[in-house]
Parts: sequence; structure tokens; C-alpha cells
Amino acid sequence: MISVDVALTAILKEIEPLGPESVHTGDTLGRVLFEDVHAGRPNPPWDNSAMDGYALRSADTKGAKPDKPVTLKVVYDLPAGGVPKAPVGAGEAVRIMTGAPVPDGADAVVMVEMTNKADADKVAILAEAKRGDHIRKAGEDFTEGAVVLKKTSRLRPADIAMLATIGAAYVFVHKRPRVAVISTGDELVELNETPAKGKISNSNGYALAALVKECGAIPIQMGIARDTKESLKEKLSSAMCAADMIISSGGVSVGDFDFVKDVLKEMGSRMVFWKVAMKPGKPLAFGVIGGKPSFGLPGNPVSSMVAFEQFVKPAIQKMSGTGALTRNTLCARLTKDITIKPGRTNFIRAALNIDIIGPENTVTPLEGQGSGMILTMVSANSYIIVPAESSGFKKGEMVRVQPFDASILTGRP
Repeated sequence: MISVDVALTAILKEIEPLGPESVHTGDTLGRVLFEDVHAGRPNPPWDNSAMDGYALRSADTKGAKPDKPVTLKVVYDLPAGGVPKAPVGAGEAVRIMTGAPVPDGADAVVMVEMTNKADADKVAILAEAKRGDHIRKAGEDFTEGAVVLKKTSRLRPADIAMLATIGAAYVFVHKRPRVAVISTGDELVELNETPAKGKISNSNGYALAALVKECGAIPIQMGIARDTKESLKEKLSSAMCAADMIISSGGVSVGDFDFVKDVLKEMGSRMVFWKVAMKPGKPLAFGVIGGKPSFGLPGNPVSSMVAFEQFVKPAIQKMSGTGALTRNTLCARLTKDITIKPGRTNFIRAALNIDIIGPENTVTPLEGQGSGMILTMVSANSYIIVPAESSGFKKGEMVRVQPFDASILTGRP
């Protein structure tokens, strides 16, 4: 067996990012930029008003007070989207709306709250203005040519706002990996079938497809491969043509009908490793078949999900072009003892409490850690990572935790 870290290093060595495709900005949420994005224009593109008010020369407001206002002539109105009609001269003001270009000659804007209407074409200024007051200068956000978004960034709503601001209708992003998902086993039935005795529903196929989708990739459900080499070869051959990466679940243990690793070899796969020193998830195979990275995950549902999180997700992320390949971990104080047999890295399903206003986070290992216990997986939002050399931790100790559920911050509805 090899360690978790060695296994991940070996996997990522075999993965290359996919090439680019041009995608409309409105469809890029969650996509990964293929190249840096440069601004083709500054923002703001010109000096503009940060307030509704009056554009004027600050020198003309000297000495203005509420009880001693300075009266200026209003020469025209300038709405947002309008163009200045003329420069502002001495003793003049332009009634201006937020976002409108500042007319030549004006060096300040007095907000409307600091004015009174003195006449049909005059305004009373109630306070002195300073040069630059309430004016957003051209390029103060970013200048023309500036790098506003970096390659390998996964695009968020704020990034899409930036693309729209600079007028980028299309951008180059990495192609999304197509990931084939194969479930193996004669015991499996599809969801529209009532399982007879000895049969179970194909939960892995749907769980793994959902995990693929959560990574931003495209799952391709290949269905169930039966416990024959012919059936598995057929599914793998189809997957090689349809996908950039292949995931199968089941068939990688040591049973008489566990064919995955043997079939992969027969089909010319280069096996990189089989078995990882982890719990759950030990029987895990990885190889390259027809140039496509191929994972043979365990058949137990929890084992397959843990293995996906630790190995398949980073591989998909690298193939997607992102720079971040693993989930962040954090420290939390343990609320219960953990006792395990050393020798393998353990991923303990747990409930992590993020203490936003308190002194520290806490984490509770959940009851029912069997690799077939899905209810515990539903209740968990994180894994406590117990190193291979450790026999566990005592209540009150600080442990390393890997969150995997977004609801840990938002709370379930």
C-alpha cells in the first residue's frame, strides 16, 4: 500500500489541464479562466460624479455656510448618460446626477443635501467644497491594460461583473472535463426497479455523478457493468470514447468477481497503483487507459465518496485548469475521544461547528463510521483527519478537519 500523499502526487502527475474554449460571459459562472484578462479601458472611463448634486469650481464656494450661503447660477442639468454641454465657468454650477461625466472647469461636486434652491436658475451652496470632493477619477478603479482577472481563477459573480464592466462578451476558459461514471456489480439495480433480495440500488452511480457535477465537470452516466469481463470491457470502451476521465465503483477488492483492475490491464491500461493506506477507501486503483485517467473506486458508498474527495476531485480540478487542487483544512477542538488502530490515514465523518464569534471551532466525531453507513455521511459536514501513525486523540485536543459541505457556513434551510 502507498500513503495518501504519495497516491495523490502520483495521480496529479498524470493529469493535464484541458484546452480552451470561448464562452459567452453570461455562461461562465464556475468556469476556470484559461488566460489573464486585461482591461481594454479604464474604470471609470472618465471623471464622474459620485453623488447627485452640483458640479462647480471649489474656489467659488469659499466661505459658504448654512447661515451665509454662496449663490451660483445653474447653467444646465446633466443626467447620468448625458454629455456636458459646456464647461463650468466662474460663478456657475451644473446640476449633476450620480455617474454623469464631470464637466470641464468643475473640480468638485457638492451633494444636493448641502444646497438649497435659491431661484429657478440658481442654487445656494451651504458649505465650502474642496477640490476633488465627490468626484470619481478616471481609472481610479483600474487603468487600461491592467490585469483584472488572473488565469486559473474559477469565475464568481463578482468576476462576471468585472468582465461585463470591461465589455468582454466572450472569454477563453478551460473546457469542462467529461467524466464517465460506471457502477459495477450483479447486485445493483436502477432506481426504477424494486430491489429483490440480495439486490441494492445503484447509489454510487448517482452520488459520484453529483460529486462530479459539484466539481464543475460534466458527468456521463454509463450505467451498470455486470460481473463479467465482457460487460466491463464494453462499458470501459464506451467510456474511453465519451469522456476525458473514467470513474468506476466496485470490483477493485479481492473477490472472485472483482474484475476492474484485471480488465484495465487487459485493455492496455498502465496501472499506477492499487491500494492506499487509508480508511475508508483502501481498495482504490488508478491507471491510464487510452490516455484517459481511470479511477477504480471502492464499492462501499462511503468509501467511494471519501476516495473521490481525496483523489478524484483534485484530478478534476487540475484537468479543469484551476490552481487550487485540494480543500483547505482547519483546526478544531475535539469534543469526544477517537481511538483507532494506527497504520492507515483515517477520515472520520464529523460535525464541525464554525464558531464565528467565539474563541475556537469544535468538531464532534459521529456514531456509525462503517463504510456502508450513508446516514452518517448525510449528517456529516467534514472529516477529521487522523494521521496513519496516530492511534487517535483525546477529547479537548486540537485536530485537523477537512470541511466538505457548504452548509457548514450557511446552515441547512
